Formats: sequence, C-alpha cells, structure tokens
Amino acid sequence: MAPMNVTHANFAGLDLLASAVLLIDEGQNIRYINAAGENLLAVSSRSVIGRTLAAVCTCSATLQSALDNGLNNNWGYTGQNIELKRSDGEVLHLNCTVTPLRPEIATGVRLLLELQPIEHHLAATREERLIEQQQANRELIRNLAHEIKNPLGGIRGAAQLLEHELANPSLKEYTQVIIKEADRLQDLMQRLLTPHRAMLPATVNIHEILERVRSLLTAEFPGSLRVHRDYDTSLPELVGDREQLIQAVLNIARNAAQAMNGEGEIVLRTRALRQVTLAKKRYRLAMEIKVIDNGPGIPDDIRERMFYPLVSGREGGSGLGLTIAQNFVQHHHGTIDCSSRPGNTVFTLRLPVEPASRA
Repeated sequence: MAPMNVTHANFAGLDLLASAVLLIDEGQNIRYINAAGENLLAVSSRSVIGRTLAAVCTCSATLQSALDNGLNNNWGYTGQNIELKRSDGEVLHLNCTVTPLRPEIATGVRLLLELQPIEHHLAATREERLIEQQQANRELIRNLAHEIKNPLGGIRGAAQLLEHELANPSLKEYTQVIIKEADRLQDLMQRLLTPHRAMLPATVNIHEILERVRSLLTAEFPGSLRVHRDYDTSLPELVGDREQLIQAVLNIARNAAQAMNGEGEIVLRTRALRQVTLAKKRYRLAMEIKVIDNGPGIPDDIRERMFYPLVSGREGGSGLGLTIAQNFVQHHHGTIDCSSRPGNTVFTLRLPVEPASRA
C-alpha cells in the first residue's frame, strides 16, 4: 500500500511549538513543516512540501550525516551550533535534534528534525534586559524633563521682560540668545515627553503606513534616495495608533537616510509570522516589518546603546529618534531589534496581529 500524504491536521499540535519542526520521509523529502519552521526557513508550507530538504536549504556536512544515519541506522542525533544556509543566502546557527520514527504506512515519515536558533535564546534575554532598562530610562527622563520645563519657562519670561527694559538695542542680542536657547530646550523636553501620550488605537493597514513613510522620505531626499517596496500584501490589518507607527518607522528610515547622506537604497519589507513570542507573550499571528539600508552601518561604540535616550552616532543628532521608535513599538506590545554591518543594516519590528494566546 502506498503511503498516504501527511496532512496538516495530523500534526496540528506541532504548530503550537516555538521550535521549528520538519517531518522527513525515506527520500529526505519534506512531508510537513510547522509554522515556526516556515518562519525560520523563510518559506511557506505549500512551497516546500514534497521537495527534498537539500532543495530548500543547504545543510552542513554534520547535519547531513545525522540525517543519513537516522535513515540508514535509526540513530538519533543532537548537535549544537550547527550551520544551515537558507535559500535566500542567510546562514543560521542552530541547535538540532534528529529523531528516527518507526516507519508508518499511514504517513511515510521517517525522521523528525527539530531546529532551535541559538539567537532566539540570546535575543529573549537581551529583549528582557532592554525592556527593564527602557522602563527605568523612561521614568528617569520623564521626571527630569518635567523638572527642567518649569524653570525654563521662568527663564524665558524673565529674558523677555529684561529685553523690554533694556535701553541699549545692542544688548537685546543677548536676551535673544537666552530666549532662543530656552525655546530649543523646551522643544527637546517636549520630545522627551511625547512618547508618554495615550495611544489612539484604530484599525490600520501597515502598508498604508509604510507608503506614508515612503512619501515623506522621497520628499525630504528627492532624487538621490531610492526607497523600494517588498510587501506581503496578504497581511491583515491590525489595531494600533497610526501616528505612532508612522513616527516609529519614519524615525528609523530617516536615520538610515541621514547616515547615507540622502544617497543610497532603503527597502521596506513586510512578512507574516506565526506562533511567535513577543515581549514574553505568545501570539498566533504577527507581522514583521524590516527597514533595510545599504549605508555605512552603525558604529560599534554605540551599537549596544543606540536605543538609549540622547545617544546619537550623527553630529547634531538629538539621540531621541530610536528611543521614541522603541517606545512606540513597545506600546503596541511589539519588539524592535537591529543587525548591522557596513553595507547592510536591518531594523526589524515585530507587531502582534491577534490577542496573546492563553496557552
């Protein structure tokens, strides 16, 4: 009797796992891949079912040997820091487990391959630390801004009164310096306090938000900056604050454009994610927004501190753009992270689309 095809319903429980799981038959064809596996390998189940694993990704010699031994000798295998190259060229470092299964006439599945990215554990730890640091920073900055705003108003008012009393017009140059600097500091304090305004949630389309960002960028850097779209148009709408989301993405993209002096390429990319953990909560569906540029990259000396307030890698920068972006993303229960090297900087925003799972 010929083996029946594996159906998604047979292994629906595997979709609840955070680790990637693939079921492989005697010919090393993929018979099933769960949602985490689709996310990890950047593929869809429909596109890989029935294809060999080698056609979908490039396994290291160690992993290929483990698969061969699993099929030929029923040997299990567990390995750490195993390399696997995706079809898009990205190299993943994984902890891998190969488990032989009894030949099942009903399914034809011979091996269960479990893949766990090493980076996931490190990223979760880093995310937790960043959230705690950002909460402390926000409270400190908010209190400091309130304390500074009040005396600034008094300084500005006193300078205006003094200007009216001065008989010598040339002395008014000094009062104007006081007034302008007080205004500049007032504006800075207001920007520090802005992220704390209440959200105004509504149903929004992420691609409309990205198109707004794109139009603002092309208007600010006409002709010299190329902004490309790479959208998954099947993404559903989400509930969020439109202005906050626009500002978050715009701050990141504008930083990229300024780092390239307005000349270069920026890619706005969207993808769906399933069964992901964001800010310690599990979601069945989320969306991933990437802002990719081919600029010089983020300097090493600020990479670990770039989301902190008043940290800037650009002369004259306020150091608030990424802090505000991170605050707005966290307001939406999402996460933001960055990878950077010269010629390729990627900011990744992940936002939940559905309520957190109770499981």
